[in-house]
Amino acid sequence: MAEYEKSDIEWQPLALTLVEYPKDDLWGKFFAITSLAPFGIGSGFIALILFRRDLHTIAFFIGTLLNELMNIILKHIFCEKRPLSRGNLYNEYGMPSSHSQFIWFFSFYVLYFFIFRLHHIYNNNILSIVGKVIIIGSCFMLSLIVSIGRVYLEYHTSGQVFYGGIVGFINATLWFGVVHRILTPLFPQVANLKVCEILMIRDTTLIPNVLFFEYTKSRHEARTRGRKLAALKPVR
Repeated sequence: MAEYEKSDIEWQPLALTLVEYPKDDLWGKFFAITSLAPFGIGSGFIALILFRRDLHTIAFFIGTLLNELMNIILKHIFCEKRPLSRGNLYNEYGMPSSHSQFIWFFSFYVLYFFIFRLHHIYNNNILSIVGKVIIIGSCFMLSLIVSIGRVYLEYHTSGQVFYGGIVGFINATLWFGVVHRILTPLFPQVANLKVCEILMIRDTTLIPNVLFFEYTKSRHEARTRGRKLAALKPVR
């Protein structure tokens, strides 16, 4: 078996999660950290799908994957370089920005979801309205920060980030339209498929407030089981 010296091995960093920023630049470090937001969102999607198994979440996640596929295609169509060469770290093209396209797709899809899917949930409740505004506002603020950061760190030009956001907005609008108008009416039939029953994939379209429903259902079940256990205890 051949043995290699350390000097013969060429080490390659994982550019997918590696973000460079100017040394001792606090703003650069802040933007470098926030640029990892898409990976946190992706991890959140996987966790939600594993533990909730809701068709709307799965459809949302599929939309983000299609959005990323579109980004790869567009980059190889435009073949526009990034503003700063970083050696072997980033060899792919920069137009449009994948970070910008992803984060704006996510934010606009969340906006549409709240407007069209959750519009009937406690509209007269001031706390509910404030909560929606905070969630949507946070998404768009994060999108703005990530977009600015990609330009600040010289991973993209302002044009690459701008058009990435435009493409993300268009894809979110089109995909939400497909899900809301075409796929959602089919979700009951999909949920009844044998494979979905085995994987416990569910359709929550007709449940107006899933969080409140699950809370009251689990609380009722816990109380019922508690009473049964209490009844089985021997009387001393």
